[in-house]
Amino acid sequence: MERLTYTTLRDYPELKDAAASWFHSKWGVPKEAYLECMDKYLKNETEYGWYLCLDGDKIVGGMGVIENDFHDRKDLSPNVCAVYTEEAYRKNGIAGHLLDMTVEDLKSRGVTPVYLVTDHTGFYERYGWEFLCMVQGDGEPDMTRLYIHK
Repeated sequence: MERLTYTTLRDYPELKDAAASWFHSKWGVPKEAYLECMDKYLKNETEYGWYLCLDGDKIVGGMGVIENDFHDRKDLSPNVCAVYTEEAYRKNGIAGHLLDMTVEDLKSRGVTPVYLVTDHTGFYERYGWEFLCMVQGDGEPDMTRLYIHK
């Protein structure tokens, strides 16, 4: 996978619309919500960024950082969100590389710790994340796992 490029949306602001559409297609969150968060990041109103893996000009992986990823623990912020790698590109370390890149970028800006919610067990631990507690997702009947990276 030598042709892959890891970057932030600040490095490629022209990808904002494509990135918002891509994340929307994966998670069903309105494109406008992504655009609003991305605009704040691009205008330097927040350090909560958007991280992408590109194969040429095609987005094949990505994640963002937002205040709260739709759960009841508003005090645990910021949250990595929308972690996704295209199926054909999985098992190549893309998500792990993006997670490390995101954590290091935030740390360099004085933002630590970082949190994320997931139903996965075993994956995030490989990249230094630790299970912290169960949280109630907005409108979700079941509790979900919340991780921390210090």
